[in-house]
Amino acid sequence: MNSQDMSILTLVLHASWVVQLVMLMLLGVSIASWAAIFRKLFALKQVKSLNDDFEHEFWSGTSLNDLYASAAQNAKHCGPMERIFASGMREHQKLRERRISDPGTLLDGARRAMRASFQREMDVIESSLSFLASVGSVSPYVGLFGTVWGIMHAFTGFAGMEQVTLATVAPGIAEALVATALGLFSAIPAVIAYNRFARDIDRVAIHQETFIEEFSNILQRNLGAQPGASASGH
Repeated sequence: MNSQDMSILTLVLHASWVVQLVMLMLLGVSIASWAAIFRKLFALKQVKSLNDDFEHEFWSGTSLNDLYASAAQNAKHCGPMERIFASGMREHQKLRERRISDPGTLLDGARRAMRASFQREMDVIESSLSFLASVGSVSPYVGLFGTVWGIMHAFTGFAGMEQVTLATVAPGIAEALVATALGLFSAIPAVIAYNRFARDIDRVAIHQETFIEEFSNILQRNLGAQPGASASGH
């Protein structure tokens, strides 16, 4: 390769097939990670919006029965917090239908149902995070493997030369280093996105756990006041 022609495309085309395979894999991983980043951005924005809308409605004075009916009717389109609330109310009503009147049993059943729903919701919210973490941690090493292989291939080609100059070494080394650059190009956005999403998801989790405690306190007050109070309001 002409040492004067050092464009990225030329370096890629003249690299060995192993390095080209590494580059192609890293490019595919980078595209997949960017797709995961944009999906997660949209999903977290939607989760926050739906949770805020439900929390505003919850504290507006609407009765628990009305909120539960709305959540059951729009189960496929409601947010995580609303589904957690619906799980607690559903278990609470099932226990009451079985003629269970002990406040501790009713409250404990509702809390267990909400905690189980909370874990399911968090599993969904945290999806794709492990992929971004893997991309951020593995991509630089994959790129480094491509670089080491490319350098080995380049020096093997120099073995038969009587005189090796910088002009003859530079193209081969540059070809190999493109793999490292692609590895970093894949890893850096994934790491930044992972840290950002992990922080945002922690906030969502804390917000939902706080709601579980607040709703449990409301149920406890209503159960302590009178048997039918939990259905009327809060």
